[in-house]
Amino acid sequence: MSIIVAIHRHATITMGADTLTCFGDGEQSPQENCQTRKILPMGEAFIGGTGWAVYDDIIEHWMANREAPTLDTKSAVFAYFLELWQGMRDGYPFVNDQSNSKDTPFADLDSTFLVAGSGGLFKVSSDLGVTAFNRYAAIGSGAEYAMGAIECLWDRIEDDEALVRAAIEAACRLDVHCGGQIDLVRVPTA
Repeated sequence: MSIIVAIHRHATITMGADTLTCFGDGEQSPQENCQTRKILPMGEAFIGGTGWAVYDDIIEHWMANREAPTLDTKSAVFAYFLELWQGMRDGYPFVNDQSNSKDTPFADLDSTFLVAGSGGLFKVSSDLGVTAFNRYAAIGSGAEYAMGAIECLWDRIEDDEALVRAAIEAACRLDVHCGGQIDLVRVPTA
């Protein structure tokens, strides 16, 4: 499981994630044994993902021979993930054509992503829906704790890295599926 937090202020997006490695059966690897980087560089942008860790491998493999996209608008982010979804269905036979629910006509990635680019902060939901956020967003285990911490501390902590750290630390204290070191990246915005 993972916690990924991003805030957008001071003409910068600061994104952070924990590095705890958990496996499907709840097994955790001690942080000195295994740390997982959950934020991937994508050209001038960063993508943080929660859910199935194999997405990191798929995205890195799929992007190996491609130019990094410009992820600076909601439509550019949607286009990238739509192309990725099609590429996964065509090139990775172990990827299921998810939509096992009769409640929705849409595919289900079983993962959620935050994208930090020069044009803003975007959340990609498991159904590929893209939402732009003006101030902050959090995804993964403990997201509700992280967002509560950000809301409470927004006017009290001026340093963006300190605020992201505080939000991740809150999630790590209150959710057993978050932990390890904190990985931070920054993206200047227009």
